[in-house]
This record gives sequence, structure tokens and C-alpha cells, in this order.
Amino acid sequence: MPRYPMAIWSAAIWVLMVSAVSGQDPDPLPYPVGAVILEVSGDIAVGNAKTSDGGWLARFDLDMLDALGDSSFRTATPWDEARTYSGPAGSALLDRLGAGGDSIVADALNNYSASMPRSDFTIRGAILATRIDGQPMTVRDKGPIFIVYPFDSRPELNRTEYFKRSVWQLSRLHVE
Repeated sequence: MPRYPMAIWSAAIWVLMVSAVSGQDPDPLPYPVGAVILEVSGDIAVGNAKTSDGGWLARFDLDMLDALGDSSFRTATPWDEARTYSGPAGSALLDRLGAGGDSIVADALNNYSASMPRSDFTIRGAILATRIDGQPMTVRDKGPIFIVYPFDSRPELNRTEYFKRSVWQLSRLHVE
């Protein structure tokens, strides 16, 4: 009788050690069920697909992004009057993926690309807006994802450098 429980404990300890050494998230990223609206690559520790170089690729549908939590604020942008933007905080996405790196390259459906420091998500409060005034964003209305900064509550963000980083029709992020 004492050998059986010891075998179970040994197996459990081995699994925990392998998980800790491999750096795998015990909660792997599920596969998207709906249309993929965002791909994240680069310096990430968790994903749901592998890249050709053996790294992770994380593909998200809208429900998966919603599961990261909801941040919202009302702000005007240089392109629109004050509206309420909501979606996951950029920092929540980085945390979920175990992202390293100090910068992020954001690519849009229309081939626009912008590089931003990680701190835009972790300190400056940029969100990955998927809704505007409570409605899902369409490609026609800067969606399906729009990187939005809290311009009205943080006046120091009302500068051209942040406007250029406000990528709409976001489709890919690469963490460097």
C-alpha cells in the first residue's frame, strides 16, 4: 500500500518539475473557434500554434479576446468625437502570453505598421478596442481591433507619436 501512493506523488512531482523547467503555462491557449482576428508572434511563452522556427504563435478570435477582460474609457481621438472604447487591456494580452521583449510591432489589415514600446500597454493604458459604444467594431469603423489610448484622461498622450501608434484594423502584433 505505501508504494502506490508514493508512485502517485513521484509522478505528480515529475510533472510539476517538467512544467517548471519547460516554462510552459499550465493553462495553454485554446484554439480559436470563430474567425481569427488577431495573431501575436515573437517573444511569447504561450500560444496555440508553432511558427516555422519553433516559436509560439497565438491566434485569437473575438471570444478569446473578450475572455482577457474588459477595459473601457470614453475618449476623443484625432479622427472622431468622444466615444466609448472597450476591449482587453494590452497589458492583459501580454500577461496572458507570458510576453517578454521591450517593443511591439503592430500591423494593420491595410499594411500600415507601427512600432511602440511595451510601456504603451503596461503604463500608458492602451487597449485593444473591439467595441465602440458597446457595438463590435467593423473593418469599416476601424475594427475589428483598434489600439486606443486614453487621450482625454491622459493629456500627455495627445501627441503625434501616440496618434501614429493608434493602429486601427489591427491584425498582427509581434513582440520583440
